[in-house]
Amino acid sequence: MPDFSHEAEAAKRDVRAAVLTARRALTAPTRAEAAGRVQAELVALVRRLRPRRMTAYVPVGSEPGGPDLPAVLHAALPPGAELLLPVLCADLDLDWAAWAGADALVAAGRGMREPAGPRLGRDAVATAELVVVPALAVDRRGLRLGRGGGSYDRALARVPATALTVVPLHDGELVGSLPAEPHDRPVRAVVTPADGLRTLDAAPGTRRVAPAGGGVAPHTSAGRIRGR
Repeated sequence: MPDFSHEAEAAKRDVRAAVLTARRALTAPTRAEAAGRVQAELVALVRRLRPRRMTAYVPVGSEPGGPDLPAVLHAALPPGAELLLPVLCADLDLDWAAWAGADALVAAGRGMREPAGPRLGRDAVATAELVVVPALAVDRRGLRLGRGGGSYDRALARVPATALTVVPLHDGELVGSLPAEPHDRPVRAVVTPADGLRTLDAAPGTRRVAPAGGGVAPHTSAGRIRGR
């Protein structure tokens, strides 16, 4: 019997290599402009949803959003709301800690930067209303390609159906289809510099954009709300 899981894993490695090569080729001005656009879209979304608790992460290197993304998102939250960032565990699962400013970040494994404050437990992500997740690419089913550790697949398995999951991407990283394995968990939306927020109709549990004042209502700074 063919080993399809091995084939999917090999195909993922090829896509990862191609995306990372493309990201490394982006010039500093291009990355900065893309980060500004992605931040503006996410800030507009946060202000629209007004979550009491959300999660994000610290982008590193050429990742979309720029290293100041947590500070920008935290500033957009309503008073008293919490921003949680991931803390990498020894088994590559994710714990969570509250954002307490850039000075409270420490270097961690796999190139991450994480808060040094008290750990809130792996299930803390289950209480978030908005979950911002990194990826190298996402397909139109909502399946994301990470870096291969499985950390966010485990975290996404704890996210309730009521939460909105969003991935910031560079242009060209929303693709038709990605190689997938049974443990891969879908997300519901992506943000790209050119197209803003796009909901992914094929992602399980995806809800359509709601009118202002009702439910999850993805909204962008430029008013660019897109479906499939």
